[in-house]
Amino acid sequence: MDDRTVVTALDRAVAIIDPVLDILAERDPVGLKARTFRTPTAEDTAIDTVLDTLAKTLNATDFPGTAAWLELDAQARSHWWVARIGALNTVAVAFPSVFGVLVNRLPLQDLLGFANQAMVLVAVGRENGVTDRSAHVSMLASVLCGREVDLDGSEPDTSPAPRRECGPFALLHAMWDVAAVLRDVSSELAKRPHSRGIYRVLSAIPLVGGVASYVGERGALSRAAKQGLGWVHANAESPSHVGSKGLLG
Repeated sequence: MDDRTVVTALDRAVAIIDPVLDILAERDPVGLKARTFRTPTAEDTAIDTVLDTLAKTLNATDFPGTAAWLELDAQARSHWWVARIGALNTVAVAFPSVFGVLVNRLPLQDLLGFANQAMVLVAVGRENGVTDRSAHVSMLASVLCGREVDLDGSEPDTSPAPRRECGPFALLHAMWDVAAVLRDVSSELAKRPHSRGIYRVLSAIPLVGGVASYVGERGALSRAAKQGLGWVHANAESPSHVGSKGLLG
C-alpha cells in the first residue's frame, strides 16, 4: 500500500479525533469544571452544596479543565489519557474476545485497537505540544504503521470534521468513526503494537478471552503511548512537526 493512501486515511482519522479531544478539554456544559476553582461561601444553597460535591468528585479524577488538571505536568497529563480514556475505550476493543477464537479471526479487534491507540497517541502528542494535524498524521504513521511518510508530496484532506455534541459516549462514538475510516488501510492495522503472546493465546478462550484481551490491549496501548512520546522527542528539533505553540512548549 502506498504512503498517499495511508496518509489520507490517517488524516481523516485525526480530523475526527481532534474535535472530540477539544470537547473533553474545553466543554463544561453544567459548570462542574468551573466549580473546582470555587470557594464555598456562607450564602451557598443546598443546590450549591450538591454541585460542589459533584465538582470535587470530578476534580479527584484530574479531568481536563479542572483545578487538579492544571496542576499536572505534561507527563502526568499524558499518563491520564492512557490510564483513564484509553482504559475506557479498551473495554470496547477487548469485548469481542469474550466470544473466543471465532471472533478473534475477524479484523474487528485490530480495527478498534488501532483506532483506540490513534486517539490516545494524538492526545499524548497534544499534551506535549504537538498541535499540528500533519504532525499527528506523521506520528501515527510512524508508531502504528512503521512508516516514515513525506507529507510534502501528499494532499491530505484539511476539511474540518462535523461538529460533535458533548456526551458520555462521545469517545466511543469517535472510536467507531475512526475505525470506519481506517477500513481503507486494513492491511496496516496489524502493524500496531499488540498484546503479548500469552494474552493472545488466552484471548482465544471464550469468556476468559475478554479479560485476557483487555489486559493485553492495555499493555499494548501503554507501549504505543511510550513510542509516541519517543517520536515527539525525536522530532523536537523539526519545525515541520510542531504546531504554533512549539513542540514542547
